[in-house]
Amino acid sequence: MSKAQMREQMANGAGFIAALDQSGGSTPKALALYGVDAAQYGSEEEMFAEIQRMRARIILADDFTSKKVIGAILFERTLGESIEGRGVADYLWNVKGVVPFLKIDKGLEDEANGVQMMKPIPGLAATLAKAEGVFGTKERSVIHEANAEGIAAVVAQQFDVAREVIAAGMVPIVEPEVNIHSTTKAQAEEMLKDEILKNLDTLGEGQDVMLKLTIPSTANLYDVLADHPRVVRVVALSGGYSTDQACDLLSRNGKMIASFSRALTEGLSKQQSDAEFNTALGGNIDKIYRASL
Repeated sequence: MSKAQMREQMANGAGFIAALDQSGGSTPKALALYGVDAAQYGSEEEMFAEIQRMRARIILADDFTSKKVIGAILFERTLGESIEGRGVADYLWNVKGVVPFLKIDKGLEDEANGVQMMKPIPGLAATLAKAEGVFGTKERSVIHEANAEGIAAVVAQQFDVAREVIAAGMVPIVEPEVNIHSTTKAQAEEMLKDEILKNLDTLGEGQDVMLKLTIPSTANLYDVLADHPRVVRVVALSGGYSTDQACDLLSRNGKMIASFSRALTEGLSKQQSDAEFNTALGGNIDKIYRASL
């Protein structure tokens, strides 16, 4: 199957993107919620092996197919792992029909000007060159307050990285998250929308991006971004909302689909039987799918 088919699915497919990209920083928390205590793994290797087993269990579940899940974001280490003898990206697309993405950011700088920029991404060109079968990337920074200078800097950095990803023949998911607890969330989102529009207008024909944004305080605020000719799709992050909250808020935004991580895995546990696990995951998938329609 070709990049063109992947692109068509991302632009027009009904469903959502599963964020399975827990990294070194977020893995312990994700495992704790999954019922795996830190005492149960002795090293980083064992920790990553545990989260890979959790990811594989999700991907292998009956409801995890392109009928409802149109894409999945992976952590870099996951590209080297396999499921049923196939590389994870290969398995996702060629067995499940789910478009693979790769998280490329290396975490966040300390807060300055009300935002957290991305840390430098060393060896990005090499990472992109070896990401075989991967359609696009995801890179995250965070906005904590309505600071014009900070927001402009975050968006400019995001688009600099996006251009490098585009040059490698991939589609970047630009993710300037707005903290859901920010006291100036609505104002920050207005500023963010304007900055993104400004940057989108600098892209040429074929330089297309996706956007991953916090569900806005004003419903449908980002429709103007979804309609921009350089935008393949606008997706929403759950940002700390519960699954029900995130789905309720998302359903009010007609041109956004979900790209949830924690909200997708809510209520799943290692201790569940496969039947219990699949029922719980299937319920979450169905909820998020319906909210994304």
